[in-house]
Amino acid sequence: MFETINFKIDKRDVGVLELNRPEKHNALSSTMISELAEVTKFINNEKTLRVVVLKGNGPSFCAGADLEWMQEQMGASANQRGLEAKKLANMLGGLNSLLKPLIGLVHGNVFGGGVGLASVCDVVVALDDSKFGFTETRLGLIPATIGPYVIRRMTEAKARTVFMSSRIFGANEAKDLNIVHRITSGELKEKSLEMEVIPYLGCVSGAVEKAKELALCLSGVPSKDEIDYSVSMLVRQWESEEAKKGIKSFFDKKLLRR
Repeated sequence: MFETINFKIDKRDVGVLELNRPEKHNALSSTMISELAEVTKFINNEKTLRVVVLKGNGPSFCAGADLEWMQEQMGASANQRGLEAKKLANMLGGLNSLLKPLIGLVHGNVFGGGVGLASVCDVVVALDDSKFGFTETRLGLIPATIGPYVIRRMTEAKARTVFMSSRIFGANEAKDLNIVHRITSGELKEKSLEMEVIPYLGCVSGAVEKAKELALCLSGVPSKDEIDYSVSMLVRQWESEEAKKGIKSFFDKKLLRR
């Protein structure tokens, strides 16, 4: 059904949404962005579904946006760049306002867009060897479309300590920064995940949905103006010379390593 993600519902009506580009550390490609948006609509229409787990297949949860996709946008028309940036923003918005509770299970590299995905989850369980970072500025890019979600999750004061520096940090600091709620080991990850899933199985699903809707309403989801601004900032940075040089340098180094 999908090329870059897997989705299944178990006998308890627990959904498992798995990013499935392990060879690319589950980097967000155009196809994956589209498929995540599509599965979000499917999930919202599944009335019996109680809770969804978001995780990644392979060595990483999500290493950010696919740089080949980023490179393509630099050579695309202004209209196409805008459409792709908007598609990414809309996908994040869809997951953020998902009707069902969304529990993230993260491991390995959780960079850039990966932190964005974690920030739209209601709860995040992280393996103790997970590594986090907003690595965009190393390449002349910026954490634009994820910004409205990560800054709300982390608070502005905490976000500013890591948002611009591309510094890599561990699970304990990610917990201090409000990105992560529970840290566990690889051996205990299923038990830790179940501790978050099981309470929902005893709830009335319709009431859970309304409670989440209330929480989103009271906390204030990103406004249209904020989303549009983040999209315009990403498009503008794609057009910059420093981004073009940064991406080119990355691929040149990658070729030298082969």
